[in-house]
Amino acid sequence: MENKSNDATSKRPEGNRLLNAPLVEMNLQNFIDQIKNEATWKESDHNAVTIFKSDTLRIVIIGLHENAELKPHKANGVISVQVLEGKIHFISGKQKLILEKGQMIALQENITHSVVALKESFFLLTLSINKT
Repeated sequence: MENKSNDATSKRPEGNRLLNAPLVEMNLQNFIDQIKNEATWKESDHNAVTIFKSDTLRIVIIGLHENAELKPHKANGVISVQVLEGKIHFISGKQKLILEKGQMIALQENITHSVVALKESFFLLTLSINKT
């Protein structure tokens, strides 16, 4: 397996973040701090950083300011959402859940869902990509 890294960009000058290798260590609090310190976080209602990426799995930390919304969308694989900080409203069809730090859900692929931050929130999104 070849190691994959993200190169530096104007938005993330530190760059060279390891995204895929036989073993990838991820410090979630460091990534949350990174998101909070980026211009995108200060200028928009949300920001995210991919912390692992392979052909079959993606792990992303997403930060939302209070009242920010991820509009209804679908994922092309099974997802899990684990709240790391804050409180979110996770909506899927008629199911509406309030999730706080330490709580998580799993959702099957191709199901429409949305997320609203009830206060500043960060959550870990894991996506198992369907390769059909």
